[in-house]
Amino acid sequence: MTIWNWSPTQYLHFGSQRLRPAIDLLRSIPAEKPQVVYDLGCGLGSVTVHLKARWPNAKVVGIDGSPDMLERAQQEHSEIKWQAADLTTWIPSETPDVLYSNAALHWLDNHASLFPRLINMLPQGGMLAVQMPRNFGEKTHTTIFETIRAHDWKDRLLTLLCETPTQPPSFYFDLVKPMVQNLDIWETQYYFVMEGENPIVEFTKGSFLRPILNTLNAKEAEAFLREYAERVGPHYPRRS
Repeated sequence: MTIWNWSPTQYLHFGSQRLRPAIDLLRSIPAEKPQVVYDLGCGLGSVTVHLKARWPNAKVVGIDGSPDMLERAQQEHSEIKWQAADLTTWIPSETPDVLYSNAALHWLDNHASLFPRLINMLPQGGMLAVQMPRNFGEKTHTTIFETIRAHDWKDRLLTLLCETPTQPPSFYFDLVKPMVQNLDIWETQYYFVMEGENPIVEFTKGSFLRPILNTLNAKEAEAFLREYAERVGPHYPRRS
């Protein structure tokens, strides 16, 4: 798993929008008194603090591969334990009652083996709760790949991102159902009112564009963002 340089400040530009699916997932978890809870891909800990508030007596641990994110999380929430780890090889130090992950596992390959591995970490009655985006067919993302393929940098950039990192819900149902006692699976489409000059670019700069911006030099990154803005902007016109 490649550890990219994430920008906490950029990520927080749309913090409330990013938080909404995470809270919806948290509210759906029926666990009453878990003892050990892990937040996989915790980032800044914006959701981890809600896990701790939901289960104040539990040991809640935030796991992430970004030193920048974890440093900020530790500074702002020292009451929670934070751990740097590669989620592709991570093994819990204590048996988890809840494994929670919001907007993180789509960065990992081979879900056909990843999800069974996580489920096998759980004891009888343990719970795995996962939220992943599946908006990669939207213009926000398809125009990124159009911009990549339009220039010589495509040889460097195409290998950085997967165009369809998450599968349809039916894939996860068929994969997970034989391994669990109960399964709840759903898909929600969120609409956000976004302010600013081309906010789509600012939103993706904090997430899906990070590997690209980490790879290009400053001049190339500026050119990429300018062209991406020109391509994606007409699909999301400003509304009065």
